[in-house]
Amino acid sequence: MASPSSPRTHRTTLVRNLGFVGWGVIGLSAVMGVTYGVAANGSLNEAMLVAIISTFFVIAILRLLLVMAWSPQRRVSVGALTIGVVLWGAGSIALNSSDPSAQTSFPAPGEWLFLASYVGMAAFLVLDSGSRRRGRAATAWLDAVILCGGAATLASALLLTPFSEFYPDGGVPLLVALTYPMIDLALALVVIAQAAMAARAWSWRTLSLAIGFVLLAVADSSLVLHLTSGPYAFSITVIVMWAASLMFITDPACSPPPPLTGISRPLPSGFLVASFLLCIALLSARPEGMTGFLIALPAIITLVATGARLAVALRESQAAAEAFHLARTDDLTGLPNRRAALRLVDQLIRDKQPVGFMLLGLDGFKEVNDTLGHSAGDTLLMMVALRVRDSLPSSVSMARIGGDEFAIVAQDDDPLALLELAQGIRRTLLAPARIDGLDLAMSALLGIAISEPQDTRAVDLLRRADIAMFEAKVSRSGALLYSSDRDEFSRERLQMGEELRRALKEGILTLRYQPKVDSLTNQVVGVEALVRWDHPERGTIVPMEFLPVARRTGLMQGLSEAVVEQAVAAAKRWHDSGLALNVAINVAPPELLAGQLMPILYEAIARARIPAHLITVEVTEETFLANPQKAREILLDVRNHGLKISIDDYGTGFSSLAYLRDLPVSELKMDRSFVASVCVDDRSRLIVASTIDMAHALDLMVVAEGVENAPVSAEVLAMGADILQGYHISEPMRGEHVAAWVMAWNNPPAVVHIVHEDARTSADPQVAG
Repeated sequence: MASPSSPRTHRTTLVRNLGFVGWGVIGLSAVMGVTYGVAANGSLNEAMLVAIISTFFVIAILRLLLVMAWSPQRRVSVGALTIGVVLWGAGSIALNSSDPSAQTSFPAPGEWLFLASYVGMAAFLVLDSGSRRRGRAATAWLDAVILCGGAATLASALLLTPFSEFYPDGGVPLLVALTYPMIDLALALVVIAQAAMAARAWSWRTLSLAIGFVLLAVADSSLVLHLTSGPYAFSITVIVMWAASLMFITDPACSPPPPLTGISRPLPSGFLVASFLLCIALLSARPEGMTGFLIALPAIITLVATGARLAVALRESQAAAEAFHLARTDDLTGLPNRRAALRLVDQLIRDKQPVGFMLLGLDGFKEVNDTLGHSAGDTLLMMVALRVRDSLPSSVSMARIGGDEFAIVAQDDDPLALLELAQGIRRTLLAPARIDGLDLAMSALLGIAISEPQDTRAVDLLRRADIAMFEAKVSRSGALLYSSDRDEFSRERLQMGEELRRALKEGILTLRYQPKVDSLTNQVVGVEALVRWDHPERGTIVPMEFLPVARRTGLMQGLSEAVVEQAVAAAKRWHDSGLALNVAINVAPPELLAGQLMPILYEAIARARIPAHLITVEVTEETFLANPQKAREILLDVRNHGLKISIDDYGTGFSSLAYLRDLPVSELKMDRSFVASVCVDDRSRLIVASTIDMAHALDLMVVAEGVENAPVSAEVLAMGADILQGYHISEPMRGEHVAAWVMAWNNPPAVVHIVHEDARTSADPQVAG
């Protein structure tokens, strides 16, 4: 934007001020003409007339030349108008400087300059307009014809009827008299047509141009009427109208056109009716002769265009009705589509009606499509639509949402009734249908959502039903009601995600450390770092509650980095105080395989200046299933950096001896589900015993995780477990309590008092995964 003192602002101000001067000359000439220059016959003194015309044209042309110089992009269009104004001015001066007695016949000297000036004005109108927008070409043309035809008919009746009285014989004299005003009106209609077709914005510029050409037509008509009484006689009124009309025409050229927005709009139906009635009335009352013909011609054209426009409007109305139907109907099944279903539910919600929204999906539809082709898939969808629709009560609506998903909308909020309806649908689809020579029985999955008082949109029910349908597939229950407990995208979890984001930024997430004791020496050899969220309102939150939220909201990388920094800092504190405790850090497969977390861990160890073997990276068997080759490369790099590697939760995943043979693993951590039940379950005892024997054969350490009581501790000790970890030894504790606790444990007979901080749980998932 130009500053108040910029050259652009100064130029705009100068052009605008010259416009004020031009209007001032017009006003002054009117006052002077009336006061001093009017002769007995109402004509101005010749010298005064030439002076006024010359001054006015100098100002008008100067403004246009300045715009041409300062606006190169508009130089051609403004230049065309400048030429037109120059020719018009030259014609005026030539006409007024000639012998008055020679000016009673047409064409008088200078008349051809007037005619030539219209070429420049017309060129300006074409060059100054924008491009007509696409989309409604036929309608826009008809609207323009109606608009221009109606205006031309009315203008012809008002301006041309007086000529029939002065030229009763018609013929060439009447045609000559009509030349100038008809050209003026034509140019005014061009301006109006451009605006109607969105080639020119409806603005003060458009209004100014239209007024200028209409005023010019009035002035020219007045002049031609005076020709019937003898020589040219220029009254002050005619001169002021000429000057004012040219100012109205040149003013828009001295300011940039506004941008064109939108497309051409259809004329209001009221205008069409008014144009039709006006043309009928003017045709009925038109005068005889040439004037009557000139009124009838645009009137007939307008009537024809109005009829065509009404026919187009009728066709558009029919097309709109058909489009509306298609927009709310599924092409394949003929059922209402997603848009129609959502509108129905929105209306029911607004009316405070109960809504039971079911989302139906076909289990195995993709296999049918892939095996038999899309044609068979379409046939199956039509069969499903027909069967389900016929089985539903008339009060229940059905729509196809898309793909193999359908919506069932019932005005009922009874969970049992909705579940019974869903099971009935499933039984209906289990009956075999013959598709492409095969008898197929489809298994349906239905998720059910019931409207709640706070619901305001149908999409909320659709989202909940979608979640319920997914849970129905996972749980293999077939039909399931929505429950917020299973909704990872509920409002509560969304709020938790935002609170977790702030907690990471504010450093509220902290670590607890659970000791690991050597089974032979009974000495503490390490700790496992476990993350906790000390929530200001909800208290301590365990990982199983917030890690899924962190994963969904993309916070796992940041959370893992925070765990690494805190764990390495704790290891450094203990190392500097003389405690050589190994710190185990859980790393989830996505973070490990992403390749961004390990360099941060290496850098933290180097910064802390501690031995790398004091850090153990715990990974799960899932890591090797996702990308075995990349996992192997990363773990080899971990070992090359001197860190230890432990397989966490061993026995719960795809336990393969191959990765135990090929990967640089230091220890196995038996899953707590096996360890905790060794005293009561023979199978668990055999699994733990055989795993310990195998690990020792491979020269691996075995950590028995989940030692919850003395009998379990004695059992796994007898089996040969190398390291014990569990609540029988200690629950996770804050970092500031670890050193004192370790000193007390390692130096009996001191009695160890454990400060209980976390609610005892049967499982503590990975810190970072």
